[in-house]
Amino acid sequence: MMFNRIALGLAAGLCLSLAACGGGAPDDNGTTLNRGNRIEPLSLDPDLAQISDERTIVSDLFVGLYEPAADAQPVLALASSAEVSDGGLVWTFTLRDDALWSDGVQITADDVVYGLQRALDPLTGNQYAAPLLFLLNAQDIYEGRAAVDTLGARVIDAQTVELTLVYPAPYLPTVLMYYGQPVPRHAIEAHGDMWVRPENMVTSGPYRLAEWRSNNYIHLVANPYFYDAADVCLTDVYYYPTVNTAAAERRVRTGELDLNVDFASSNTAFLMERHPELVQSVPGFVNRTIEFNVTAPPFDNADVRRALSLAIDRRFITAEVLGGFDAPAWRLVAAGVHGRLDWPRLDYADMPMDERRAEARRLLEGAGFGPDNPLVFEFDYQPAASWPRIVPVIQQDWMTIAPWVQVEVITSDSQIHYDSMRGGDFQVSTSGWTPDFNDPYGVLLQYETRAGEINYTRWIDPAYDALTDAALNTPVEAEHNALLAEAEQYILDQTPVIPVFFEANRQLVSPRVTGWVANPSRINQSRWLCLADAETAAE
Repeated sequence: MMFNRIALGLAAGLCLSLAACGGGAPDDNGTTLNRGNRIEPLSLDPDLAQISDERTIVSDLFVGLYEPAADAQPVLALASSAEVSDGGLVWTFTLRDDALWSDGVQITADDVVYGLQRALDPLTGNQYAAPLLFLLNAQDIYEGRAAVDTLGARVIDAQTVELTLVYPAPYLPTVLMYYGQPVPRHAIEAHGDMWVRPENMVTSGPYRLAEWRSNNYIHLVANPYFYDAADVCLTDVYYYPTVNTAAAERRVRTGELDLNVDFASSNTAFLMERHPELVQSVPGFVNRTIEFNVTAPPFDNADVRRALSLAIDRRFITAEVLGGFDAPAWRLVAAGVHGRLDWPRLDYADMPMDERRAEARRLLEGAGFGPDNPLVFEFDYQPAASWPRIVPVIQQDWMTIAPWVQVEVITSDSQIHYDSMRGGDFQVSTSGWTPDFNDPYGVLLQYETRAGEINYTRWIDPAYDALTDAALNTPVEAEHNALLAEAEQYILDQTPVIPVFFEANRQLVSPRVTGWVANPSRINQSRWLCLADAETAAE
């Protein structure tokens, strides 16, 4: 059953999903897209949105000097050109003449500098500024030791901005797609924290925020002031928080949703048999991990951490539990990341499981555990990313080491889960990481001392920091890559984190959606999408 956007707006306050109302997708001459997006965002402020599903929506609302193309590779956006100095430490950007905010105000170099300064200003409350620390003085600003106006970002004239780096960062375009995006100073100063409300938000991207019905939907409408507005097909985009993956799958199959950015691994065989036309899956960059809080016993002991890593049967998990799309993780950096060398690897990857369990028991006994001193701990997980199916298997793997290994599993909502990890309120916890730029450092930076709260493990090792610093400060790409590979092997050997599996990007996408390009980064801006109905009507 089809109904229009007015009907949807009237019904939104009465039901939590289209299915609950008994209706179908909004109808606007085939130019309305209904997207399932896994979570209810906490924020759509570009400097406060942390989780990838929040940033998916933000990328429809805001663009940076670069934006992701349909295949997620960086292309110039607000900038019309970029020049890089010899040595790669100075980048000069010229802005597009037609770069406008959604209220028609010109976007200037001042906005670019303000956006970068705000992202690093401690008063903003940005919990994740690590990708921007290549900018001159960024680290001191973020840690409150320097004023924001000392940042290596300078206005040359209204249309020209210069960025100065402390080390070469050839991956800078992939960072500026998402971090330090220009934000509208005039709207923020006028409305304060309320600038993100639909009636106040001013955007730079292909869409603007029309409605946000909490735990129901977020409605975006096309931004007529966007520089490429003429080539944006979809007039309306609805994002639905599809926390219940099984329900979201049904809604895609029945046409209530045009796509959902996940499906349960347990349903892989069913979907491939019954609805292969919907299934989109490619290897992904996301590494699903288990992190230890190393600040307190027993996980301040590397032997205890190694024992638990040894005992996990990754091949069984990926082949039998997850259905075969995902890959066992013997390292932290996924295949396909630019500059990744082949050799970092867990040293026991090819050891038979019975030998690994025996070694795990020996290590725990050497650490003082046994029948009279059992190893007892809590294992926290979030009900997402296949963890509900995997965690009981891992729990059993650990308890198989010896009867005196006792594991209590605890679950909480993803937002609460990660808040607890940032606060250090956990012992062992599931996690996941997508590199925010296409370089191994985009993964390894989270375990540096300077990473702060995003280093959930609290693991600090000067030798590791020295390796990543040396990698950043060499202009020779081969040396950069080799040093990062050495750093990756070092952290694998120390085991503050257990890599478990590389998650395939699973999506269900209706054949009526055109322009969809499955990619390892799981980035699919709505601006590149269209619907078959709309394309037919335009012919």
